[in-house]
Amino acid sequence: MKSLITGACLALAALGVAGTATAANPLFPKLYTADPAALVDNGRVYLYTGHDEAAPDGKDFVMHEWRVFSSCDMVHWTDHGVPMKALDFRWAKGRAWASDITRRVVDGKPVYFFYTTVEHATIPGFAVGVATSASPTGPFKDARGSALITNDMTTQTNIAWDDIDPAVFVDDDGQAYLYFGNTVLKYVKLKPNMIELDGPIQTVTVKDFTEASYVHKHKDRYYLSYSQHFPEETAYMTGPSATGPWTPGGVIMEKNTGTPTIHQAIVAFNGKSYIFYHNAQLPGGGEFRRSVAVEELKYRADGRIEPVAQTEHGPASNPSAGCR
Repeated sequence: MKSLITGACLALAALGVAGTATAANPLFPKLYTADPAALVDNGRVYLYTGHDEAAPDGKDFVMHEWRVFSSCDMVHWTDHGVPMKALDFRWAKGRAWASDITRRVVDGKPVYFFYTTVEHATIPGFAVGVATSASPTGPFKDARGSALITNDMTTQTNIAWDDIDPAVFVDDDGQAYLYFGNTVLKYVKLKPNMIELDGPIQTVTVKDFTEASYVHKHKDRYYLSYSQHFPEETAYMTGPSATGPWTPGGVIMEKNTGTPTIHQAIVAFNGKSYIFYHNAQLPGGGEFRRSVAVEELKYRADGRIEPVAQTEHGPASNPSAGCR
């Protein structure tokens, strides 16, 4: 673990923000973290994770809250604590599963929209909620007072967890899409207010799809990445629009040892691209005690993504001059 931290992180520490975590993979050796989501804002990358709290011999996920961290250089991370707990959604039973986030300007001010997976208290199954904050580090508050998507709204499967892993993508024309699902990939348009659906939920046929759908754009190409098979590996497809049609692209990251899940998020930061994921490499780690890590992601000249190996050292420092 390296001890040097950036001047920006020192400034945050002086304001009472928790200090740097680490400069190597897994990123946060004092916490079991999972299901990464990422946002680049004002020259800083913000990383949102679930918090695995299962006992060493646990047989299920124990997740009550999300955590948020930030970095100016992809190496040194500042811990901003807990921006939200599952039970902050009063209609939820609990279970702080995977999330995603985006930033929109509303009435001239930035608003951060946090889409999350929780278990519903009164409608059987998992649901998608949306919360908002004026800051990327929270606190986030329920934006609706009710779920955005509930298990009874989709009937493609009879499992309780087929509406998990929300991922939000805002296209160049301002149209926002929400992708989600387990075993069946689904997406839906969002209204400009970002807290209502704009039309019917659509499904996408993806061979071997498991979960963790995620859409990003690089140059003029759209990339749909996701977990396939079980144990999972990270695969991707490409297309001419945010809704496809999608062409298979191959495998980005091979399956883990120690945990069958992997769950990616992909961002561009300071001229380079990065993929966040989780594994089980911390001492005592396992299926329900995971750990978030990051690697640099590279594109070939034809737009294909190069396969990414998991490393202990992670990416090289990439300090952002505009970080604040």
